[in-house]
Amino acid sequence: MYEIKYSREAVENLRDLKKSGNVLKLKKIKSALDKIQQDPRHPGLHTHKYQSFSTYDGEDVFQSYVENRTSGAFRIFWHYGKGKDVITIIAITPHP
Repeated sequence: MYEIKYSREAVENLRDLKKSGNVLKLKKIKSALDKIQQDPRHPGLHTHKYQSFSTYDGEDVFQSYVENRTSGAFRIFWHYGKGKDVITIIAITPHP
């Protein structure tokens, strides 16, 4: 199991979603975050390396699905580290 940490942006993303009152979306995000914590390669997440950028320290960034085939489907962007068995959530946003 991985320890989950959140960037400032990810915290703001979650805060904004809570303010929106979209309970169903928050439930799906929580489920996806639980799967990432247990197994970031869980088949339902469709996790893959995000080619467009890496972190400032050069770590690979990954994209995991919260939803699929849905208008405004959300994605979770994350990377491994800082530290052993740590995943840092960078952002939780609608599909770009």
